[in-house]
Amino acid sequence: MTERLLAQCVTISGQTICGPAMQFDGKTRISTPADLVNQIMPFVYGFSLVVLLFVFIWGGFDLMTSRGDPAKLKTARAKITSGIIGVVLLALAFLVTQFISQIFGLGTELF
Repeated sequence: MTERLLAQCVTISGQTICGPAMQFDGKTRISTPADLVNQIMPFVYGFSLVVLLFVFIWGGFDLMTSRGDPAKLKTARAKITSGIIGVVLLALAFLVTQFISQIFGLGTELF
């Protein structure tokens, strides 16, 4: 079933037409859903780190412009705390997926 959904080459009337979905090395094709996820996850991790950076900047800006207002200080600290929790959860998610891939022998390295 997955080979039909992720088919890279289709032969119609003796002519083979190949799709463009190649892995980053440019040599091996994406043939399973796991290959597709492995290609997407570095972008997801990178994008979430950029979002966390903006959360830290936003919280720091709110902290500096609060002028001692307790309500603004509380929301600024909450943003910074949320950013720290996000970084920890992102790191844990990365490490857990790497650890599980090592257990099942999926061929990825831990670091």
